[in-house]
Amino acid sequence: METPQTYRQEEIQQILATAIARQEYEGELSRTQLWEIAAELQISPESLQAAEMQWLSQRQEEEKRLAFEAYRKSKFKQKAGKFLIFNTFFLCLNLLTAGTLSWSLYILLVWGLWLTLHGWQTFQSEGEAYEQAYRSWERKHEIRNFLQNFWLKLQQALQA
Repeated sequence: METPQTYRQEEIQQILATAIARQEYEGELSRTQLWEIAAELQISPESLQAAEMQWLSQRQEEEKRLAFEAYRKSKFKQKAGKFLIFNTFFLCLNLLTAGTLSWSLYILLVWGLWLTLHGWQTFQSEGEAYEQAYRSWERKHEIRNFLQNFWLKLQQALQA
């Protein structure tokens, strides 16, 4: 296979990413080393700084989304635990009082359908409903952080 004489920007990025991944480093690279590599590649400091800020922003967004998904899964586990506890109680109560399963099966089926729908919603990580739920959680999270910071500052002001 013949090596091409020119590369498109996308191809250059892929080749460099592959080369960096194959390079064996002892530990991690420092920020200074990153800047030195960028200078050798003739990447302007402004461009590198913008790329670094974009990367940090994307990383923060990923961390928020992981926290949101962990929150949703923990809420679902709580709902599933309640489902098991209450339906076990209703099944046992139905068996003890009637000697057979009758009315408790209706509760089990309706609540099971409700839990299944919540499970589907919890593990769905794409789409408009997911984005709405994430944005709502993010707003609540930001308001809670703002109020906590405000309360701490108010306490510090009152103590001073």
